[in-house]
Order: sequence, then structure tokens, then C-alpha cells
Amino acid sequence: MRERTFGLVTVGLHTSVPDVQSRKKSSAGVPLVMVTAYDTPGALIVDKANVDIILVGDSLGMVVLGYDDTLSVTIEDMVHHTRAVARAKPRALLVADLPWMTYHLSKRDTLRNASQLIRAGAQAVKLEGGAKRRRMIEALVDAEIPVMGHLGLTPQSVNVMGGFKVQARDSDQAQTLIEEAELLAQIGCFSLVLEGIPSQVSEEVTNRIPIPTIGIGAGIHCDGQVLVFHDILGFQEKGDAKFVRRYADIGKIATKAIEDFARDVQSGRYPQEKESYGL
Repeated sequence: MRERTFGLVTVGLHTSVPDVQSRKKSSAGVPLVMVTAYDTPGALIVDKANVDIILVGDSLGMVVLGYDDTLSVTIEDMVHHTRAVARAKPRALLVADLPWMTYHLSKRDTLRNASQLIRAGAQAVKLEGGAKRRRMIEALVDAEIPVMGHLGLTPQSVNVMGGFKVQARDSDQAQTLIEEAELLAQIGCFSLVLEGIPSQVSEEVTNRIPIPTIGIGAGIHCDGQVLVFHDILGFQEKGDAKFVRRYADIGKIATKAIEDFARDVQSGRYPQEKESYGL
């Protein structure tokens, strides 16, 4: 596990799946931090910030490729971006999403697609769903491919859910989610993302299961938190979800820089002699 001195980054070893698996907040004290990345420059930035986990999320469909949801993302997209992130050689654990319809049809398809992500540089895969995905998760674990689960608001189920809506708000749905979380821990997931659920439900799940929970829009009680790179840095002007906290406004800064460049070119102020070559 990486050595860590708060306020000062200390170089150490790569974070491993067992490292993450052992990081229940109740025993370790320090919550896990997971941030998405989709390319080499982004991965370098995230890893220098000393996060625990880098997720190559299928959210790239929305924040990088311009889709309205994650359903158009292919395994080829995920392999391409996983390779780009892996080239940064991050110390953080590298997890890659299995996109929609790559783990739904058969164990054979699931293993083939997951192995592509591992060969691209991922150390673990993440997939959405509970009991319906049991056979696929068991096959992955049996093949010694570490699996991160994902329950609650599962973006690949956006059409069934009728949009990106908070889940498990009534007692029956909450109980089902708790039972599915216990199942995922039992069959071998090493950690679990909880997205878009009430804080009380995530607290109950976190207290019941032995693996760490990582929340996104799931309140304060999880063993860790994850946000999307572009949301943290404010790359886009679209309305943020309630749970997003922006730490910068890179979109506006970048636009202003390009405007200044264009103005300098148009007015003849760029380039000048100092930016030109001579014989």
C-alpha cells in the first residue's frame, strides 16, 4: 500500500485490491478517495493528488464523447481510454467500467470483455447491478479478476429508472438494495459503489457489509467518495447534480485563454520575434 503523509505526498508502492478491501472507515479511519480519469494527462493530474483509486468510467460517454448517457459506450471505447490512463503508470488502483451489454448475455462474453480491460492495464473491473449479475460476478471472481460492484442509481439502467433519479427511497426498495449489497460482498466483490441513494440507506449498507462502500450522491456515511474529474474541475457549464462540489472552474479559464490567443492572432500580437525561429 502507498505510504501517505497528509499535507505531503510520500512516494510508496502501488495501491492494491487488498489495500482497498481493508479500508473500512470504521477501522482505517481515513475515507477512500476515487476520481475518474479518461486519458494520460488526466490520470497524471489525479495520481499526483494522491487519490486511492482511479476509475476509467463509462461516464466518458457523457463528459468526453458527448453522448446523453452511457449506453453508447463500447468495450472498444473503454479499452482505448483504459490504455491511455494506464500509460500514466499511476500508483492509485486502476479500475475500469464494463459498459452496457458487455456482461449481460453470458459468462463467456463477460470474461472476454473483462480480460480486455485487464490487458489494457486495469487492475479491476466495475459493473452495475445486484442479484441479476450474480453469475457474471462469480465467473469473474473465479477467474481472479477483481470486481467492484455498483448499486443504487445505476446509469446503464437509465431507461428502466425513467431518468437519473434517486433510488431506494421507500422501505421495500431500501431493503432490496441492502440485501443485494450483502450478496455482492458475499460472492466476492472487493468494494461497492453506492450512487444516488438516501444517506440512511448507505449508512445501513456500510455498517452491514465487510467491504468498503464508495459513495456518489449517497451521503456522508460511506467508507469513501468518488466524483467525476470534469465535475470537480468545472469543465462544463451544464447544471451540476446536487452532490457535486466544484473545486475549480477550468471551463471558463480555458475558454478565456483561447479567446486571448484568438484575439492576439487577429490583432497581430502573436507570434512575435521571441516566438519565432531565425536562420
